[in-house]
Amino acid sequence: MKQYNKFSKDLLNKLELILDKNFIFTNNEVLNEYSHDETENLSYPPEVLLKPGSSVEVSKIMKFAFEHNVPVTPIGARTGLSGGALSIHGGIGLSMERFNKIINIDEDNLQLVVEPGVITQVLQEEVAKKGLYYAPDPASRGTCFIGGNIAENSGGPRAVKYGVTKDFVLNLEVVLPNGETIQTGANTLKNSTGYNLTQLMVGSEGTLGIVTKATLKLIPLPKLNKLILVPFKSALDACAAVSSIFKAGIVPSAMEFMERFAVEWTMKYIDHAHLAMKDDVEALLLIEVDGNNEELLFEEIQKIVEVVEAHNCDDDILFAEDEAQKDQLWFIRRRIGEAVKANSIYKEEDTVVPRYRLPDLLKGVKEIGDNYGFKSVCYGHAGDGNLHVNIIKGDLSQEQWDNELPKAVREIFELTVSLGGTISGEHGIGLVQKPYMDIPFKSIELDIMRGVKKVFDPKNILNPDKIFWFN
Repeated sequence: MKQYNKFSKDLLNKLELILDKNFIFTNNEVLNEYSHDETENLSYPPEVLLKPGSSVEVSKIMKFAFEHNVPVTPIGARTGLSGGALSIHGGIGLSMERFNKIINIDEDNLQLVVEPGVITQVLQEEVAKKGLYYAPDPASRGTCFIGGNIAENSGGPRAVKYGVTKDFVLNLEVVLPNGETIQTGANTLKNSTGYNLTQLMVGSEGTLGIVTKATLKLIPLPKLNKLILVPFKSALDACAAVSSIFKAGIVPSAMEFMERFAVEWTMKYIDHAHLAMKDDVEALLLIEVDGNNEELLFEEIQKIVEVVEAHNCDDDILFAEDEAQKDQLWFIRRRIGEAVKANSIYKEEDTVVPRYRLPDLLKGVKEIGDNYGFKSVCYGHAGDGNLHVNIIKGDLSQEQWDNELPKAVREIFELTVSLGGTISGEHGIGLVQKPYMDIPFKSIELDIMRGVKKVFDPKNILNPDKIFWFN
């Protein structure tokens, strides 16, 4: 393992020449606050936390780190689920929270220039005021930063129709590990000029460079939407209905799968949320269509109802009558992750397969659980085949949890890949999924990734040992 320099009084003094001491933190209370994200119970505090406010300051910090062989971990809103923002080697924790400005909303070209510390929902609400739409909407959109979304290539419910973060990023200002600042592309919809550095940066999890500014594509805001909640007595029937809806010529703006326990735990977690379910309901699909033509949306909903009825749905389909009811349903869906976490010790895996293979994936996950003696609660973005598998510790002994669970997770991932999928749909690899990268990739493919990392970061100081081990 590579050896890095530890912080000394001398190094701290040099940092104070770069950054105002009010934005340099070494006290344990602050360091512990920035030692974790939402990944299980992992905690890795940095040795020093810095809060730069400009790309020039970030550049100077990286030049300092490069010169002195100090690891740097970019830290956003700390909402990640793969440990990507954990300072596993100590060093500098680089908080991007002061980069919180929306620089420009270009209504003529449908573009947005924004700093990485802007909260995703704030961004969405600001562009909506101008009749524009930024579609990627992870469950944590009320707290996550757009920079973290770019780092992880975040998705969310509406990825099924509009795409994920990568589909909306046009150009990035990036500070490299050696302190140099680059533009990765151009503020144009088309660009076939050389290698696509923009797309290389999106999803690189802060291992290649630090985003200090982003130009994002916008689209016109859909004026109307319809939302239904469809209960099923069989979770496999619910999964099978997903691909049939697309075969019927409908592309929903969202299609979410929720097992019964996920919904029940959420309603217990948030007292004011209530949703009536029959005793024999096993799973639900939350389906949304959007557009600008009321009549067309009604026709699409009618087609969807015909499809789900052919897949043995329960007859108590809930048609959201107004915005308040829609908000309530979405509120329940977006809080499932928190509810599961609050209910039990758990481990979440972010699997994704071609959507027609969802029934096979769900069936296989349950069979693996039976073999290893664990229960799982599943939910996710069914429309794009993205299933979040939450393995519940329950009555498992600590020995079983520590020794048998990794074997079970490996089997789940092997199943996922065998079905044409991969081991992360939107949460990234980070720290916790790194041991399983040999499942979707051959050695030569991982070596190519390591080669790319070496070009950008020859000293391996920027978010080191995330995604894969760097030799």
